[in-house]
Amino acid sequence: MPKRPITPEDLYRIVTLEDPKLSPDGQWIAFTRAQPNAFHNNYVRNIWVVPVAGGDPIQITRGDKDSSPSWSPDGIMLAFQSGRGTDGKAQIYVIPVTAPGGDARQITRMLNGATQPSWSSDSKTLAFLSAASADERAREDQNRDEKRDPPKDKLDIKHRAERREEDDKGRLDPYPAWRIPYRAGTTFSGERYAQIYTVDTSEADPLPRRRTHREANHEPPLWSPDGQFIYTARQVDPSTDEPNRTSALFKIRAVDGQTVMLTDASMTSFTPIPSPDGKWVAFTHYPRDGAFPVTERLTHLAVIDAEGSTPVRDLSTTLDVSAHFLAWTPDNEIVFSSSWHGDGPIFAVTPDGTTRTVIDGRFRATFLNADAGGVVYVASTPECPPELFYLPHGGSMRQLTHFNQPFLDDVIIQPTHTRWYESDAGVKIQGWYLLPVGYQAGQKMPLALNIHGGPHVMWATGEASMFHEWQLHAARGYVVFCCNPRGSDGYGEAFMQGVHEDWGDTAMRDIMTGVDLMIADGIVDPDRMAITGGSYGGYMVAWILGHSDRFKAAIAQRGVYNLLSFYGTTDVPSLISGEFGAEPWEDSQKLWRHSPLAYAHLIKTPLLIEHAEQDYRVPIEQAEQLFAYVHRTGGIVKLLRYPREGHEKSRSGEPAHRVDRLHHMVDWFDIYCRSKPSI
Repeated sequence: MPKRPITPEDLYRIVTLEDPKLSPDGQWIAFTRAQPNAFHNNYVRNIWVVPVAGGDPIQITRGDKDSSPSWSPDGIMLAFQSGRGTDGKAQIYVIPVTAPGGDARQITRMLNGATQPSWSSDSKTLAFLSAASADERAREDQNRDEKRDPPKDKLDIKHRAERREEDDKGRLDPYPAWRIPYRAGTTFSGERYAQIYTVDTSEADPLPRRRTHREANHEPPLWSPDGQFIYTARQVDPSTDEPNRTSALFKIRAVDGQTVMLTDASMTSFTPIPSPDGKWVAFTHYPRDGAFPVTERLTHLAVIDAEGSTPVRDLSTTLDVSAHFLAWTPDNEIVFSSSWHGDGPIFAVTPDGTTRTVIDGRFRATFLNADAGGVVYVASTPECPPELFYLPHGGSMRQLTHFNQPFLDDVIIQPTHTRWYESDAGVKIQGWYLLPVGYQAGQKMPLALNIHGGPHVMWATGEASMFHEWQLHAARGYVVFCCNPRGSDGYGEAFMQGVHEDWGDTAMRDIMTGVDLMIADGIVDPDRMAITGGSYGGYMVAWILGHSDRFKAAIAQRGVYNLLSFYGTTDVPSLISGEFGAEPWEDSQKLWRHSPLAYAHLIKTPLLIEHAEQDYRVPIEQAEQLFAYVHRTGGIVKLLRYPREGHEKSRSGEPAHRVDRLHHMVDWFDIYCRSKPSI
């Protein structure tokens, strides 16, 4: 049967994988399988395992809201978090893996849910996170030794949840804001902070014990190999604005909660992972130097001794790459994924700084784990959405899952072509393009120019978040062109700093040079070009439209358009002061000159603006201003407002909204670029 072009509804067929974990004996890998569900307009997540040696994956849980698998060190149990309860809040469960078909046992019944389980070395105790306010923690301490009052039945659980929800509404009505940010993601922050708890799973009715007492959010806990300590990262001073920028590493004694700070205020540190021999802690960090928070620096990989008695040792600076996902091997190497030249190679480094490349190629690793046998990772490629791969030490890489193969067997996948070119001042820029489905040599086709956000991120040739979207544009008859202009990660720190105090013009030159080369090649029709981008990419769409009339259609997604008002409404105001070297009251004219809104009255390209109503990273007031400026000056403009969604709508929002967005996108392109209408 012949293959067909991709459609927006194919989103429901794409499977993604998360958080692979090797079993203690190295024979199995547990992971989360996720897929959009059209009927319920949500995502189905369950825990699966697959043999390292190869074979069919086996589904372990069926709660449909299960994630974050964690093997017990004896290999008998898997802990995981699940929102399968009637109140929808995640709780910790354990399930036997040595007896397939066994029932999951609920371990926690935390008032505000529980997440991120981590086993102690004796396979008896779990550490986890749960949020609690100061008064909730006081009630915990007061009631700890009193008679417990378990729910009588499911109806009682439901009624208690409704009562708590109603009490919360009253407690935060009106909502008191006393810090910045006071809202993030799609919710207001409130007075609850993620604390670390432990629970003895051998007890019949386990009672969790809180091990932290600070009004600060803690990162997921990890145990020391001897089971004596728990490592985490948290805000040093949560009373400051944007406290996550002052995060440090902490070592907590499990028996009594005594805490030692391992890193200081000279850096922002996170993701501590103890070495198998207990001597080292690997972590990532970025510097905190200068008058403003650092936003244009690589994420460094470093180690510190487990006692915190020696200076931090940076391990990735000589590579000039950012370090992402980390894992230790039993022989004391750290493997980590990175961003480099549009790909995601995996490196290994020892605590003394000896580095080697583990695997390179046209892929991007989004999760990884390692043991004595090899490295397991989730990777996407230009031809395939995320799947699970395993690289044994000294062996050849093998793909362990093929969940997306039935989908790939049905649809046409256009190859991705990489193209390096030279922008102004001899700067090398990496771009890539996809030709339309059915393209014939010599044809000049409409263009769909895509621009990434950030600005300090890197799009990869195997970009999982864009695979479906780029292939859809090609299926609808467009040449797809993307690039990583100056400011992007993946090309060294100096390149990353290339748009300091100049978000618009420098990146515009890099992007438009690539567009001109596509036109010069005779592939693109210069009279039928469309442009789109999200977040900083939305900024660039509006900036380019205010400085050029070359495009016939444009879609600006969740973009920053007014730097002055963005500063006062976002959850990351220091992004602006750091990127432009000034606070708004110190140089408001500078920020206005670099705002696309200052030139929005010049926009005459038909513009579709889409934004999420609960986007607290880039609030919807940005879209409202751009819409008003273009509309009031006679431009063709339409605003799409998506309820219940935040900044991640296009990647993890309601599936129906994601599909609807794609329909609007290609339909808008088609109106102005599939033919040559008189406007």
